[in-house]
Amino acid sequence: MVGGMDYTRLGDSGLHVSRICLGMMSFGDPAKQEWALPEDQAEPIIRRAADGGVTFFDTADVYSSGASETVTGNVLRRIFPRRSDYVLATKVFFPMGKGRNDRGLSRKHIHTAIDDSLRRLGTDHVDLYQIHRWDPETPIEETMEALHEVVKAGKARYIGASTMWAWQFAKAQQVAERHGWTKFVSMQNHYNLLYREEEREMLPLCADQGVGVIPWSPLARGVLARAGSDAATARTGSDERIDFLYEPANDRLIVDRVAELARARELPAAQIALAWLLHQSAVTAPIVGATKDRHVDDAVAAVGVRLSEQELASLAEPYTAREVRF
Repeated sequence: MVGGMDYTRLGDSGLHVSRICLGMMSFGDPAKQEWALPEDQAEPIIRRAADGGVTFFDTADVYSSGASETVTGNVLRRIFPRRSDYVLATKVFFPMGKGRNDRGLSRKHIHTAIDDSLRRLGTDHVDLYQIHRWDPETPIEETMEALHEVVKAGKARYIGASTMWAWQFAKAQQVAERHGWTKFVSMQNHYNLLYREEEREMLPLCADQGVGVIPWSPLARGVLARAGSDAATARTGSDERIDFLYEPANDRLIVDRVAELARARELPAAQIALAWLLHQSAVTAPIVGATKDRHVDDAVAAVGVRLSEQELASLAEPYTAREVRF
């Protein structure tokens, strides 16, 4: 432990990561992503996370059309004296241009995308290279072999996946194993107190297969962090996916439980919601976005928050099954 931070292995791999991963989606170019912070505003927040013991950073080529990777690479090189001092993750899939081959998980796009990402990040390798979504137009054999080639070329140390059906993930792993190719060590999926459909199949699959789970949107795009408050943010007014992913009428009971426990424990709601997630045995490191110092402070502090079985059960009890949404 460093300060208040814990560290663990990413699944059954030998890669050690902090229990909190800083999501870099909030940093980039405001002209391309309204609520993104430019580099000069992002750096103090990233430094605060590093000072709190965070060593795991996740971005993607598509965030701010590449600007997030540029900010990420520039700032991390200034903060950490050695490249080996932090774990850097990025992703590939979404369109990065107007051409038909500027997207997806074909061999052509994967090899182009990793080179472009490394150039923007200013490094010769990423520690974790993830497929951002499943590509129904490319044979999974082509994708897994291309990812294996990226690893063997030294451009990525490990590979991970994100947001798909459990059967798709299992198929990809089986294809890689059959051919002796690199297998995924992590799953970056949608999981929080307001969305728990992953508990049905994906989380048990990952636990059984020794795959690390690094959930995105652990605070439900800020909804859980604002439990007990009516305060709006720049993101709430421009992020249409909040309404797509969550169900305010059904979620109110859960949000109220978070607010009640936060008041009782005299802690911010964000710490309560993150602590619940960190108590889930399948979870390795939630990916937390931050645009203010307190966002980082809450995430780091949540690692040390211990919830009782009764408190965990109370937070989970109001949940009702809902439609699967990616």
